[in-house]
Amino acid sequence: MPARTAFITGATSGFGAAIAHRLLDDGWHVVACGRRADRLQDLVRTHDTGRVHLAAFDVRDPDAMRKAIDGLPPAFAGIDLLVNNAGLALGTAPAQDADLEQWRQMIDTNITALVTLTRRLLPTLIERRGAIINISSISASYPYRGGNVYGGTKAFVTQFSLGLRTDLHGTGVRVTSVEPGMAQTEFTLVRTGGDQDASDRLYAGTHPITAADIAETVSWIAHLPAHLNVNRIEVMPVSQSAAGLQVHRTRATHGAHS
Repeated sequence: MPARTAFITGATSGFGAAIAHRLLDDGWHVVACGRRADRLQDLVRTHDTGRVHLAAFDVRDPDAMRKAIDGLPPAFAGIDLLVNNAGLALGTAPAQDADLEQWRQMIDTNITALVTLTRRLLPTLIERRGAIINISSISASYPYRGGNVYGGTKAFVTQFSLGLRTDLHGTGVRVTSVEPGMAQTEFTLVRTGGDQDASDRLYAGTHPITAADIAETVSWIAHLPAHLNVNRIEVMPVSQSAAGLQVHRTRATHGAHS
């Protein structure tokens, strides 16, 4: 059986890099995408270069995306699996204090780039009865202070995944939303502008999800029988669970009940 090909965004670090390494270990061909070409080189240093194609571009640049797809070598042009992993969170401030430019960057990366790439690859995925795995987040379901637009973008990814399933009914294309909880990658460093202390405080005393854990989850989904679809899979470390609702109370003034 010829090797299947996976197209993975955000493959320079974290979940994306781990997923790329895992699928290559599983025998797949991989188109590894990311902005940092030097980081992508790690894949060719550790795997058979005949099964890796590197595509260094910013997913927010539609022209660069189009050129990367149009320029795929024949051995990598038949995409069987799209892993929409590229995404980020920026800032932890409440909405009223947030940086609007950071909001726009999250929307452009987490939503606009994801739907643009998905639309471009859908004809191939339909032709090959392939699969789409979108990396969402538990933030799609559980709001928290400072999550505002990041959580909103991930809620879009989750709902978009369900919408794709509906539209692709009868094509054989599988669609899954993977929704991780607390995971120790570069995520918090990016979100806080490189604040290592903030990252260390967040994970102190916990046993968070690792990138390898999510790569294992993606590999399992990718290798399910063609007649099975996992619509959504929510993954948390045991040390994390949903928080309670918050209630703000004002101090009663004299005579308030008179």
